[in-house]
Amino acid sequence: MQDIRVLGLDLDGTVFDSEKRISPRTMAAMQAAIARGVVVLPATGRPVSGVPKEFLHLEGVRYALTSNGATVTELATGRRVVELTFDADTAGQVYDIVRRFNSALSIFIDGNSYTSADNMDKMVEFSPPALRPYLRDSRIPVQDMHAFLRQHAHGIEKFSILYPDYPTRDAARAAVLAACDVEATSSLGANLELNAPGVNKGRALVALAETLGYRRENVMACGDSDNDLAMIRMAGLGVAMGNAEPEILAAAAAVTDDNDHDGVAKAIERYILGTLVEEPPVPSPAR
Repeated sequence: MQDIRVLGLDLDGTVFDSEKRISPRTMAAMQAAIARGVVVLPATGRPVSGVPKEFLHLEGVRYALTSNGATVTELATGRRVVELTFDADTAGQVYDIVRRFNSALSIFIDGNSYTSADNMDKMVEFSPPALRPYLRDSRIPVQDMHAFLRQHAHGIEKFSILYPDYPTRDAARAAVLAACDVEATSSLGANLELNAPGVNKGRALVALAETLGYRRENVMACGDSDNDLAMIRMAGLGVAMGNAEPEILAAAAAVTDDNDHDGVAKAIERYILGTLVEEPPVPSPAR
């Protein structure tokens, strides 16, 4: 069995089931991995403030990879192990482009998510029902987004944008990529997530592992969406959820069950704990 020492777990569509809950079996598997000395951490597009307390307060969880890898934070101290934010000019350029499209825009800065007050209703309208409580609770309204961005232009971790439909999202994405050197991904529905060049979950997860004295081969990652692709590819063992997008399934070394059937728990039990032997691993699609 591969010597896994670092485990990065996406949240939405991976650790969370469709109702945004973490199952008891998944919690128990994470606790068992931590007891084995494995560094278990959320690897999410959310800001630190959006990581669920039941995960952050799990004894032994020391780090959080957030904003798609723009930051890795040591939770006990708040120290940034990784910090890869936008430069001010690019941030301003991105904002000027995305504001032209009908959307609900949030900006992630220093572990929090900010949006304009008039965006809150759009955010609810454009988001899946199960995600709406999280969005309402996590977004901090500001009166003037443009002014707020100018004040914090050197500290922007991520732009997170919800659109009313895929054509609008795709047009905005094309406009941004035509003008700016950025990382553009998606994690759910018609959303767009923009990070500084070269920033992704895989880069940040491997950087943390190396900081802790481990190699890429000691890293395992579980994910389901476009913003997990680099992490799945770069980890020593990339595991796709059964509900993952086709590109993630194709890139993964292995496939586990979906997020409504304890896929994360089963992956931990199989590849870290060695306790799941009654079911053969689901083969990865041919690459």
